[in-house]
Order: sequence, then structure tokens, then C-alpha cells
Amino acid sequence: MSISVKTLLAAAVVGFFLVPGLANAESLAQLEKQGYKVSKLTKNKAGSQGWVASNGDKRFFCRMNVSIAVVSKKELVSITTAGRLVKLDRATFEASLGGPDPSLPLWSDLQAGRVKAPHVKGCTPLR
Repeated sequence: MSISVKTLLAAAVVGFFLVPGLANAESLAQLEKQGYKVSKLTKNKAGSQGWVASNGDKRFFCRMNVSIAVVSKKELVSITTAGRLVKLDRATFEASLGGPDPSLPLWSDLQAGRVKAPHVKGCTPLR
């Protein structure tokens, strides 16, 4: 039993259109340029943490791409994929790295929706 190239191509095209949101994924930077406002940190129906970017009736969910954030001078927080927060001693963490990591975001900024492009995986339309 052989599968023709036409059948395989037709199945790929149909499969592409059945995956909602894949072709409509946006970056947060693009959305902000279009006037979208970013919400406070929230969770989607699946439990993923992120932010809602909205502009009137159009809304996108932007997934978090952060695993460690700064809480204070002495404390960091590790964010698990399930959304749990694990406290870390900042001095110990930085000693293991060989010094401070300036790329770590502030936890308060993430909570307030003050995010930068590296902190977001991508934005998909909300229905």
C-alpha cells in the first residue's frame, strides 16, 4: 500500500488549518506596536502563567518564558512549569554562577505586566 504525494500534501494542508492559533501567533513586541495593553500576570485555562494582551475586542494570551526572577536583594524565586514558586537564596545562587545575572527580571515587574520580549514565549489568540 503506497501513499501518493498528492494525498500526503492534502493531509498536511488540512492538518495545518486544523491547528488553531498556530498561524496567528504573534510576538508581544508586535502586539505592543499595534497598541495592545498587557494585563497583570494571570493563568490560562490550561494553567500556564502569562499575560493577556488586549486591544478592544481582540485578545492574545502570551505565555511566560521565565524560570527565575528576583524578589529582593536576598531572595530569588524559581517558577516551575506548573506555576509553583520555589524560594531560592540569592547569594547561594549567584555564587554557583560566579556572580550576579543582570538578565533576571524582577518578580514585581512580571506580576504587574511590565514584561520584555525575552520573558514571553509567544502570544496566541484567545477565543
